[in-house]
Amino acid sequence: MRPLLGLVQRHPWLANVTAYGTLFSAADVAQQMLARPHQDPLRYDGPNLKQTAKVALVGFSFHANFNYVWFRSLERLLPGSNATKVIGKVACDQIIAAPVTIAAFYAGLSLLDGQRDIFENLREKFWPTYKAGVLCWTLFQAVNFTFVPPMLRTAYVGACSFLWTAFLCYLRQNDATQATSQLFQALPGLSGLFPPTEGENQVNAASEK
Repeated sequence: MRPLLGLVQRHPWLANVTAYGTLFSAADVAQQMLARPHQDPLRYDGPNLKQTAKVALVGFSFHANFNYVWFRSLERLLPGSNATKVIGKVACDQIIAAPVTIAAFYAGLSLLDGQRDIFENLREKFWPTYKAGVLCWTLFQAVNFTFVPPMLRTAYVGACSFLWTAFLCYLRQNDATQATSQLFQALPGLSGLFPPTEGENQVNAASEK
């Protein structure tokens, strides 16, 4: 562990960006593997590495570097880990950084896919994605700003982003509103944030009959 920390101290940008980008890319592979049981085994040719390469490009070129600069700037703006500073950092992260990173993910991949309207996915999926992100990242970032040393925060967020990016990749391939609704309907007190979609209401009504 000590040699690893020494490497981070000597090369903080390289270590954090490499860790973040690698985990960001691996999340797409994980999402594809989890989706495998729902695919026709006769037509499954393994993970779509071309798609993973696009996710990796977005992760390494933007998200990893943005988070590295963002967390260093946030620490200079609100130094310390007392309750007030942590709340301030979490609020800034969700108000400023979250919309930027969500937009970069959807628009960046749409651009790499060659879509004519690169903001179509973003317009359709931003709001349910943002609401889900606030619930997840408020907890992740509270731990980050309270317990994680500043030099390791990008790498820590990369580990959290492994789960979050796998979820984003799933949302990108599916109806984001329906997916987030189904996920959070089971959580007490959160059903109002993610009401059932029209299709789910029709299914529920049919089952009740």
